[in-house]
Amino acid sequence: MTFFNISAIFLQKRLITVFLVLCGVYLSVTGASGMQSEGTKRVWKVVIDPGHGGKDPGALGKISREKDIVLGVGLKLGNYISENFDDVEVIYTRTTDRFVELHRRAEIANKAKADLFISLHANSWKNRNILGSETYVMGLHTDEKNLEVAIKENAVITFEEDYTTKYEGYDPDSPESFIIFSLVQNTYLEQSLDFASFVQNQFRERAKRIDRGVKQAGFLVLWNTTMPSVLVEIGFISNAAEETYLLSEAGQDYIASAIFRAFRDYKIAVENRSDFSKIPAETSSVRFMVQVMASRKPIPLDSEYFTGFEQVKEFKTGDMYKYAVGNESSYDEIMQYIQKVKIRYSDSFIIAIENDKIIPLNEALKKINE
Repeated sequence: MTFFNISAIFLQKRLITVFLVLCGVYLSVTGASGMQSEGTKRVWKVVIDPGHGGKDPGALGKISREKDIVLGVGLKLGNYISENFDDVEVIYTRTTDRFVELHRRAEIANKAKADLFISLHANSWKNRNILGSETYVMGLHTDEKNLEVAIKENAVITFEEDYTTKYEGYDPDSPESFIIFSLVQNTYLEQSLDFASFVQNQFRERAKRIDRGVKQAGFLVLWNTTMPSVLVEIGFISNAAEETYLLSEAGQDYIASAIFRAFRDYKIAVENRSDFSKIPAETSSVRFMVQVMASRKPIPLDSEYFTGFEQVKEFKTGDMYKYAVGNESSYDEIMQYIQKVKIRYSDSFIIAIENDKIIPLNEALKKINE
């Protein structure tokens, strides 16, 4: 059977899944598949997925293994959520050093009818000077580095028996495979991008990490989940300083705390989302824009970088010039607008503006719902 025949069968099966999702087998209005009947308390379910484990060490640093670092962060993250929310159930794909197949991780989340899937990983690169955190959602890669990261993370399936059957003909050595697998997780793309933006904002503001942005690529661990899902690369263990940070208790605490705060802000946003589009512009001074780039030197607003974009604006923060496009009072509308921006700038993310100054996104969301 050819790759394209396999792909056609695969797409047909996925279309049936999406149809069932949209018909209500899973509630997709808010991405909350664990919604209970009216009058009962809403219980969230969050699946935390520490990547790799057991016979699969993941990326290797000079003195560390990816599987150990992400397990430590995952357990801390789960504790933060459990201690602060009595209406959230935390589910782990692993809590010890054991190997869990990629398809099984998605099955755990789907069977639980989870509201959110968070897969934790640590990055590695041949250039050991690179550092920082980035969050991925399922989608077509627009950058060869994104593709390389996905290929590296997907290579774990070679530890599994009969992986070609389990992953419907996916070939880990074939870039064409990514085209098919990257097109099928669009049902929850908006919510996934939403949560990913919260994560990166917290990494930047709370953990003071280098913000490498929100990106898209074809990760097998995400492709079969039926809820908003992200893969978080918490840092580069190939960078000596960042490896030391990620190995430390304080570093893991800050990373886990940042993701916890992102979840808190996302939860608030989802629970209030039905009100976002109803807020008239004149009732709030808060606006939403999409940041597309930052530079140590000013860039003319009529530069070709911004051709075709609406309402380009420059913000000076410290010694950096930040450039944002679009201007919406509704969070739902800016979420729609960012999809267009990401076609050209895949690492763009949503920011909040008040009185011509950038303010924390979670603060803005609270203000428009007061």
